[in-house]
Amino acid sequence: MAGGREIRNKIKSVQNTKKITKAMEMVAASKMRKAQDRMRGARPYAEKIRRLAANLSQANITDYKHPFLVATDKVSRVGLIVVTTDKGLCGGLNTNILRISLNALRDFERKGVTDIRVTCIGTKGFGFMQRMGAKVVSHATQLGDTPHLEKLIGPVKVMLDAFQAGELDAVYLAYSRFINTMKQEPMMEQLLPLSGERLGAASDHHWDYMYEPDAQVVVDDLLVRYVEALVYQAVAENMASEQSARMVAMKSASDNAGNVIKELTLVYNKTRQAAITKELSEIVSGAAAV
Repeated sequence: MAGGREIRNKIKSVQNTKKITKAMEMVAASKMRKAQDRMRGARPYAEKIRRLAANLSQANITDYKHPFLVATDKVSRVGLIVVTTDKGLCGGLNTNILRISLNALRDFERKGVTDIRVTCIGTKGFGFMQRMGAKVVSHATQLGDTPHLEKLIGPVKVMLDAFQAGELDAVYLAYSRFINTMKQEPMMEQLLPLSGERLGAASDHHWDYMYEPDAQVVVDDLLVRYVEALVYQAVAENMASEQSARMVAMKSASDNAGNVIKELTLVYNKTRQAAITKELSEIVSGAAAV
């Protein structure tokens, strides 16, 4: 059994760890509220532009068809945008999203996909994909606590340009969707090509629009804005999930540290009591011998 000094040092070490995890829990709780407000504020715009893109995909445009709306029969080249966090200590958030991303990559290979390109948003996903030997064509890291669209446009545009040039047949987006403070759900969505059925457009009628100056200019700009808004919303959802998961993880770590302190304190008391009993026995034995 360890001595009293070793046990006291362990108790002090766990107490210091508990102070750190408790502080991180409070910081995460403060950031979580801001991230949730930011995420909820972006949802109405994302839903509105999603609905508009869905209607546009079924609109009667006879003279122009955007490449984002053209689906291929055989998918042999795929792009994957993976959204993770820059920092750790957020439970299984990154593990879950990287697991479904890895499963998706293996599934693509089984289906005969010959070219798989990956765009990583977040340091954790970038490092993981590099270790796995994936073909990382672009990345964005160190995004901070607030997502900025100008930092996301560059890496995402690499995928959009490749799809428009015919180098990719489909683009997928993987991120963590915020459900509530205790639950974050990993999601895998097809970003391109767009389809009215997948976006939720009504199938019993078709929309028609009047375009100014012309259909090509409006559709080109609108669909690019749609994809950028969808990626921005995914990053905002992931950041809200990150702070929630970190708060829960740090609270669990603080509670576990408290339990360890109680157990070590009990062991220390038993050790001290045994030492005192031994000393008393020695004193009584010595007095009896005299």
